[in-house]
Amino acid sequence: MSNPLLLADGLPRFSSVKPEHLSPAMDELLANASAVIAQLTSQNELPSWNNLIEPLDIALEKLSRAWGVAGHLNAVVNTPELRDAYNENLPKVTEFYTALGQNEALYHLYKQLVTSEWYKNEATSEQQRFLQNELRDFRLSGAELSEADKVRFAEIQSEMAELSNQFSNHLLDATDAYVKYVEDESELTGIPEEMLEMYRQAAEEENKTGFKLTLQMPSYLPVMQYAENRALREELYRAYVTRASEFGPQALDNGPVMTRLLVLRDEEAKLLGFSDFSALSIEAKMADSSKTVISFLKDLSAKAKPFAKSDMGSLRAFAGQLAIDDMQMWDVPFVSEKLRQSAYDFSEQEVRRYLPEHKVLAGLFKVIQTLFDVKVVQTEAEVWHPTVRFYSIKNKDDSLVGQFYLDLYARSGKRGGAWMDDAITRCQRTASPLQYPVAYLVCNFPAPVGDEPAYFSFDDVITLFHEFGHGLHHMLTEVSVRGVSGINGVEWDAVELPSQFMENFCWEWSVLEEMTEHADTGERMPKSLFDKMLAAKNFQSGMQMVRQLEFSLFDLMIHDGRTFTQVSDIQQVLDNVRKDVAVAIPPEYNRFPNSFGHIFGGGYAAGYYSYKWAEVLSADAFSAFEEEGVLNTETGTRFRQEILAVGGSRPAMDSFVAFRGRQPAADALLRHNGLA
Repeated sequence: MSNPLLLADGLPRFSSVKPEHLSPAMDELLANASAVIAQLTSQNELPSWNNLIEPLDIALEKLSRAWGVAGHLNAVVNTPELRDAYNENLPKVTEFYTALGQNEALYHLYKQLVTSEWYKNEATSEQQRFLQNELRDFRLSGAELSEADKVRFAEIQSEMAELSNQFSNHLLDATDAYVKYVEDESELTGIPEEMLEMYRQAAEEENKTGFKLTLQMPSYLPVMQYAENRALREELYRAYVTRASEFGPQALDNGPVMTRLLVLRDEEAKLLGFSDFSALSIEAKMADSSKTVISFLKDLSAKAKPFAKSDMGSLRAFAGQLAIDDMQMWDVPFVSEKLRQSAYDFSEQEVRRYLPEHKVLAGLFKVIQTLFDVKVVQTEAEVWHPTVRFYSIKNKDDSLVGQFYLDLYARSGKRGGAWMDDAITRCQRTASPLQYPVAYLVCNFPAPVGDEPAYFSFDDVITLFHEFGHGLHHMLTEVSVRGVSGINGVEWDAVELPSQFMENFCWEWSVLEEMTEHADTGERMPKSLFDKMLAAKNFQSGMQMVRQLEFSLFDLMIHDGRTFTQVSDIQQVLDNVRKDVAVAIPPEYNRFPNSFGHIFGGGYAAGYYSYKWAEVLSADAFSAFEEEGVLNTETGTRFRQEILAVGGSRPAMDSFVAFRGRQPAADALLRHNGLA
């Protein structure tokens, strides 16, 4: 029991986990889970919750906890040794879960349980929801396929898991591989001093002089927004948009990975009797068909595109004033920032200087504490990096609700973007103590420079609130069945509701004011600056809306059953979508699909539309707070009880209607985006 991955009690022992622990732990846990399944499917007594579901769930949770720690570390402190160990075990884990989903004896026992008197008369609604989801997932995992088709289905699952992992690794390696050292500070004219100091410190850490630039977002974005050196902007833009493509090392090219994934997904869907992968993906979502989703997206596009064209017209006209007569994509962030400063008389950097990390976190926690009648307390725990912190969420009587790790800063070896993941899920089993939920909250913000605290952009603050919304969904659940607790069992196109809902509080003066403290003066942000930010809130919202719609439509259309034999076919789909939707057309060498990790390396395949679908729900939900009081504890309590607490234990639409008192409407979304 010296292997820390085998210790399923309490929090993960991050300081003790080594790559060499992974294979022995997974071998033991996979063998144990397989033995439990064999025993359960050979017993003679009638299946019950206590003799079937709970023993299986205990074995599966031990396995998923250990594999979850491995996957998490692989994403946040990636090393060659850890990656090798993870890659070595990925096929075994995939094979196990594929066989589990296809286990006919187990499927038969679940069906028996669902038709029993216990199910009709004694099962809780949580148990019923869980079992219905399980029956659906057995079908979608190929439990009803012929033996030959099951073999092929398993092969597909294994290959797809490896390809998705490859996609993410290629993107991480391609991002980390690019470094540019600049000796002459004049080449960086226009970039704020605080950012220059960050580049300087990055170079010093490698015992180099000058400035170190990378493609990690905190380093890349200031160059694109502020550098007057147009050639430098073009160089970094080209490097960024060609990551993991044929323009770099062949070993990191994601092109073949994408084409193969699309072929396999289509084959998987057809094996299960679906017309295409989008139909398979939507089977477990709120939407009833891809046709409905495409209609929804095109309707939004029709409403947003006139605004997007107006945004682009204003941008081109202003670029002319800057002597940029042929504005290109590497000019867009630069011209946009100049236009924002000109039109609204403030810069993003000016706002950033008011948003130190400690004030932002205190402001976020105050919102949580006020809305949901809890408190957030920093707590001791083992972590995977010195900059990571750990917190507990408690009721006012000090009883525990949930806990979370907070990993805020970008660094080499850490996957880009921001996300929430579950470390431990809330559940209550027979004759066992309550298990409290624990979340990972991960961002990629600029780290502190020198003696100063970290300062966040306003977009960073919105991202933090967004991910914390996911965390609240996981941590404030009151569901006892693990499979529908927190975000588990929530339809994928509704899972963004709490996260996008939380973003709205960043735009409330009563919230934002308390999060501010100027870097030099210590004063709070003046209301006049916030008013300018509010006036600029929907600056280029038309362009931003059609960009998200472009990604969503592209995602659905490459999963609509057509055949892709080469990467150029995928690019052609995106080019066609852009003709219909986009107002900003990238250069021909842009290889956005090669870095679209959401759909090729994550869980959003044929589901990226979920962001916009759920935004209708989140905007409408927040309008209740606009009507009843932004920090109204009664409204917050209702949101907690009807949305967060119930997790996936009932359909998301039922939860929304229970909170809002009616079906959702898109009016609030359009109003919040200035597109009404």
